[in-house]
Amino acid sequence: MMQKTLLRVVIGGSILSYGTFLALILVGGLNTGLAPVLQEGVDAYTDPVPQALILTAIVIGFGMTAFQLALAYRTYQETGTDSLDELGRDGGDGEDA
Repeated sequence: MMQKTLLRVVIGGSILSYGTFLALILVGGLNTGLAPVLQEGVDAYTDPVPQALILTAIVIGFGMTAFQLALAYRTYQETGTDSLDELGRDGGDGEDA
């Protein structure tokens, strides 16, 4: 994970985002054995909104990871390298040599 390649950056970002999702689920708490919806006679219930929001975030994160992988592959095809050090040596002016 310490090498500067595009693939490792994408994978590291994915691991970081999924770790954040896990932390948010843990902060929300887990109530087992309780009804997920309000019904007559039920005093305690589990709020399904945090789980639904995290599930949505996971799907969006997966889509972003797929896009980043496609972008990294296209960068490799165009430049012939995936090293961030070599990609940054063009001077940063945006002009082709």
